[in-house]
Amino acid sequence: MTVTTPAPIAAGSNTLASVRAQLQQAEAQINQVVVGKPEVVRLVLACLLSGGHVLLEDVPGVGKTTLAHAVASSFALKYQRVQFTSDLLPSDLTGVSIFRADQGRFEFVSGPLFTELLLADELNRGSPKTQSALLEAMAEAQITVDGQSRALPAAFFVIATQNPSEQSGTFVLPESQLDRFTMTLSLGYPDPRSERLLLAGENRKAMMSALTPKVSLAGLRELQAAVQKVTASSHALDYVQRLIRVSRTHAAVRFGLSPRAGLSLLSAAKAFAFLQERDYVVPEDVQAVFVAVAAHRLTLRDSKATSQALAAELLRMTSVMN
Repeated sequence: MTVTTPAPIAAGSNTLASVRAQLQQAEAQINQVVVGKPEVVRLVLACLLSGGHVLLEDVPGVGKTTLAHAVASSFALKYQRVQFTSDLLPSDLTGVSIFRADQGRFEFVSGPLFTELLLADELNRGSPKTQSALLEAMAEAQITVDGQSRALPAAFFVIATQNPSEQSGTFVLPESQLDRFTMTLSLGYPDPRSERLLLAGENRKAMMSALTPKVSLAGLRELQAAVQKVTASSHALDYVQRLIRVSRTHAAVRFGLSPRAGLSLLSAAKAFAFLQERDYVVPEDVQAVFVAVAAHRLTLRDSKATSQALAAELLRMTSVMN
């Protein structure tokens, strides 16, 4: 388990314009460490700004942990990493109540969930019982222990990773757990140019230690509030509804997108529009986030098909105009 508390950033103007500039600096800094993946970085930032959570599906060693650490450092977020294993218990995440004999009372000792950015590393190596400890935290930003609910930090953000399900020692994530993630993304192997930069460039650990906070916690909250004010016209909402409807009627889909998935799609599209420096949603924003938001929520009839490919097909077959 790793705990990191970032240094405070310099005081300055907290106007939206200045925080937007800080956001651009944060994105640029993350892209310096996670080379060749600007699209994935932007989608992760859209997830953060929309108040959601992200699941990274990939083989080990492609930079998932580096990405999570870079986001925490760039946004001045308290960061904890939990390595999920088959013997990890729910109380290892939530915390426990310990009896203090000298005081004659129980005292709650918080677990790693009480942080601002949680890296749940190799989530699908944890048992289903332990995975379920994240459900309340991700949906309601609180946990309940011994019958008492305790609020998590306001900026609570989960980046979880999972290894391919065919690897040994993994458990399949249930639909209820997958639905708590706004997006599922994959970094994949770097292209030849980016891999050459990795091989010939500065040591990643040294680069990580040199990262500096660009956006304060207050700045992040301001950005999230601004995203909520991004507007979606009736035409944009019609497009979102058509995508939801076609996901429920396609012959290859057993269960399509739920109303919660539709809300996640709209929130992510608003955040993406904000990152594009617009205060309104256009169809391209919805298209940019659709596969990442929808694929892991689709239950297919044919196990040989891939949800990513089907989500892309749904996007292609749905008209922007009614």
